[in-house]
Amino acid sequence: MTNDEVFAVVKRRLLEVCPEIPATEVTREASMKELGASSLDMVEVVSVSMRELGVRVARQQLADLRNIGGLVDLLHTAVQAKVA
Repeated sequence: MTNDEVFAVVKRRLLEVCPEIPATEVTREASMKELGASSLDMVEVVSVSMRELGVRVARQQLADLRNIGGLVDLLHTAVQAKVA
């Protein structure tokens, strides 16, 4: 699975959890908080994305993320490790 495919999963899940966010504003540079997602929304997006991708990431690693691109990169690394 490519990084772009992981981004597509995260974006789709974010738009499902927060349908009021315009799809055009969901970029790798944006943070979910800046887009208007609550902390509960963010937990839901991360949880359903991990479930769909079949990976788990430690909460400690998630705490350091600053934007959607960081989350995508972290999940992509976990997907690649699972395949290897």
